[in-house]
Amino acid sequence: MAVKTLKDLLDAGVAGRTVLVRSDLNVPLDNGVITDAGRIVASAPTINALAEAGAKVIVMAHLGRPKGEVVPELSLAPVAAKLGEVLGRNVQLAGDVVGQDALARAEGLTDGDVLLLENIRFDPRETSKDDAERAALAKALVELTDFNGAFVSDGFGVVHRKQASVYDVAALLPHYAGNLVAAEVEVLEKLTTDSERPYAVVLGGSKVSDKLAVIEALAPKVDTLVIGGGMFYTFLAAQGVKVGNSLCEESMIGTCKDLLERYADVLHIPLDVVVADSFSPDAESKVVSALDIPDGWMGLDIGPGSTERFAAILSGAKTVFWNGPMGVFEFEKFAAGTKGVAEAIVEATGKGAFSVVGGGDSAAAVRQLGIPDDGFSHISTGGGASLEYLEGKSLPGIEALEA
Repeated sequence: MAVKTLKDLLDAGVAGRTVLVRSDLNVPLDNGVITDAGRIVASAPTINALAEAGAKVIVMAHLGRPKGEVVPELSLAPVAAKLGEVLGRNVQLAGDVVGQDALARAEGLTDGDVLLLENIRFDPRETSKDDAERAALAKALVELTDFNGAFVSDGFGVVHRKQASVYDVAALLPHYAGNLVAAEVEVLEKLTTDSERPYAVVLGGSKVSDKLAVIEALAPKVDTLVIGGGMFYTFLAAQGVKVGNSLCEESMIGTCKDLLERYADVLHIPLDVVVADSFSPDAESKVVSALDIPDGWMGLDIGPGSTERFAAILSGAKTVFWNGPMGVFEFEKFAAGTKGVAEAIVEATGKGAFSVVGGGDSAAAVRQLGIPDDGFSHISTGGGASLEYLEGKSLPGIEALEA
């Protein structure tokens, strides 16, 4: 990636300068309480490095999908509090995005101060398809800085979006890749151009349609592609097997049949599953053959035999990319498959494999199941961006940094 980095900016000197930082602080909330602060913790080093060097730091971030409206439940207030705790310094929260409060607070910043703007997606121009509308918001954001401002892109989870705080701001200020973005691109380049074989990919999640492009892109390039999660049942249906009440994308059955035929030597699907009589943490459950799911029951996890088989497949891998849980890991009764696969990847990593967890639900599962982050080579902070990169798509936020 031929872009300037945070180190370049720090070497040039930031004391007294205002630096706009686009971070990905889109953390899960439960009644206003952060349930996984992983993205905040991951974003803190770049922000802290700038503040420690004397910059006046203004952080832009979003939370959820407010669709251009002010949604109190999606305020960044709990994020500001947690970010301050992680940084060990006060983090101001502006009451708006580029309004009077944001402007007043920006003007009052002193060297080393950190200001978090309110949810950037409260402003409809952030996600507008109209270039002029996004450019207008970008101009207003830049006006929060001084004549010698700079922009650091550190939210890898949003670089696949052509949005004002990601793409358009970069055209108006000297721009740099933050530590997270630089590290993510380096990892993804390794997955696509410098992968040691055998190369194994593990894909889970609910929908085949969400992962179809990455399956098409990676299946011809890897040695093993393991399929689990809710998406597996559409592959099962494609073989003419009844899946009971399991999740199934009827419109994708033909596509899955074609994939199974074209990549029969690469694709691996579960042979047994854990089924339940309802979608509930305390549902009645049992292990059955994947070919014998009872009517009225639904598959919520891969079975122990499949977990053991997948672990054996992964044990010899030298490169592993994992995106998507194997089952409903949020329910303890249906978390064993995801945990078993994760532990197999950790074991392979311990033997020298390069392993990448593709962000999103996979990263959340790692933390919820108590698996140490350092058991993997890298845990991505941007699942969607990672997938689009591996699919061969351009990432507007990266292109803006290269301009």
